[in-house]
Amino acid sequence: MKIFTGTSGYGYKEWKGNFYPAKLAAAKMLAFYSSRLGAVEINNSFYRMPTPKVVNFWSSQVPESFLFAVKAPMMITHIKRLQNAAAETKFFLDSVSTLGKKLGCVLFQFPANFKDNQEALKEYLTLIPTGIPCAFDFRNTTWHNTGTINQLKKRKFCLCLEDTDDRPLRTIISGADWGYLRMRKLDYTKTDLKKLAGKVLAQKWKKAFVFFKHEDESAAKGPQLAETFGKLTG
Repeated sequence: MKIFTGTSGYGYKEWKGNFYPAKLAAAKMLAFYSSRLGAVEINNSFYRMPTPKVVNFWSSQVPESFLFAVKAPMMITHIKRLQNAAAETKFFLDSVSTLGKKLGCVLFQFPANFKDNQEALKEYLTLIPTGIPCAFDFRNTTWHNTGTINQLKKRKFCLCLEDTDDRPLRTIISGADWGYLRMRKLDYTKTDLKKLAGKVLAQKWKKAFVFFKHEDESAAKGPQLAETFGKLTG
């Protein structure tokens, strides 16, 4: 199994003087980040539809082995909620596809009040071209059922799972041959990370993405946790 660890976002001035050099320019943050970690979850694409020009700029900053997990725009996941979103989906996927081999996957993250709608999911999945790996983060647990798992499995898509203070991740639901975990607690002890490593390595996955949360303080715990977890999993 190949495990890609990183953080949700990278362009945080709070990390200067800890993870980043104190005087590092914002335009050089991604290049520095990619020298330390193997993947990043792009969050600003949720708020603003990325263009091919922006995506090409991301790609130019990182080595060939680096992977991006790009979050789908809120227009698709929160406003239209998978319905009547063909035009937005095509533009978004065409843009991120310019990453080529650097596109680790696309993340679709939904609001907690979006309940199970198997028909909407079935119709939406037909809009995604073959060859684009996708992870689906359904925050409403009504989606966590065999119907969802089977629909995603047919396309080799995975169910993204979150670990939060309110809802700790106790069991990994594995339908695809790869996984995506979002570690949303502000901090994890070394023991916590070892237990997580054991759970991940126990899966029959070919690859896994594990992203840690950005915090507002300057300690830069997110990238530190990602680096430690990367060492624990080899």
